[in-house]
Amino acid sequence: MQLATPVQPVPSAIRISHDTPLLTLGSCFADHIGLKLQQAGHDILCNPFGTLYNPLSIALALTYALDDREIDRSWLVQHDGLWHSWMHHTRFSNPDPDTCLTLCNQAIHTAHLQLLRQPTLLVTLGSAYAYSLADGPCQGRTVANCHKLPSSLFNRQLLTISQIVDTWQPLLTRLHQLQCQLILTVSPIRHLADGLHQNQLSKSTLLLAADTLVRNHTNDSPSPTYFPAYEILLDQLRDYRFYARDMCHPSDLAVDIIWQQFQDTYMSPATQQRCRDEEKAFRRTQHRPINTSTT
Repeated sequence: MQLATPVQPVPSAIRISHDTPLLTLGSCFADHIGLKLQQAGHDILCNPFGTLYNPLSIALALTYALDDREIDRSWLVQHDGLWHSWMHHTRFSNPDPDTCLTLCNQAIHTAHLQLLRQPTLLVTLGSAYAYSLADGPCQGRTVANCHKLPSSLFNRQLLTISQIVDTWQPLLTRLHQLQCQLILTVSPIRHLADGLHQNQLSKSTLLLAADTLVRNHTNDSPSPTYFPAYEILLDQLRDYRFYARDMCHPSDLAVDIIWQQFQDTYMSPATQQRCRDEEKAFRRTQHRPINTSTT
């Protein structure tokens, strides 16, 4: 009796070993897998801009990193006593604008240096809904994070497949020229604030855009690949025991299962064994001694 719907990732020529530099960009699912890779001893730069959700913001961050281009004060906004960057997550926010700007530009440069090492990129698309500034000198600029500012300051739109593909197409060409491998995935985490139907529209848009980009670059060597994290959680692990308390994010068990399928797809048995050894070593470092007193 079959009590699950197994999802088989499409075989890929991309191979990841412990000698492979890695870079993750995108939604918090990129953090989940990035943390697993880090704990397994891989050479990884995980979400250097912080959590990014929509494809346009992820593409913009990647473009700035490829060009090693700094942002200026026009990218900053002050709210609740902190300065925030429209391109970065709130972890870069700071009471001092110059410090905020320095931290943001350091992150761009760090990502640029990692790209020069010809890494394998794992890009996780989170939502096809994008927010842009509704007024002011930067009107129309797509933001990566609204930083809890009033919704009246933004225009919200559901991106089209063409918008996403047209934005990412030249980026995939540049990555291929740099000999960077690319793994695309769609975050399985639902955005309930959008509404369930709207969330489905968003994820469907991302899935179709990712599929189009992969098919358009099948002649690249190695060609970009799609990893079905979304399908694994929603179809193979559809029971609520695989979800966290908020019923949206994957549970630790679900992340472990997806992580194992990620390894099976892109890693050799020898690399997987080293991952297990490194994970055991990492867990040992997390153990606190029962008694630290000395006699």
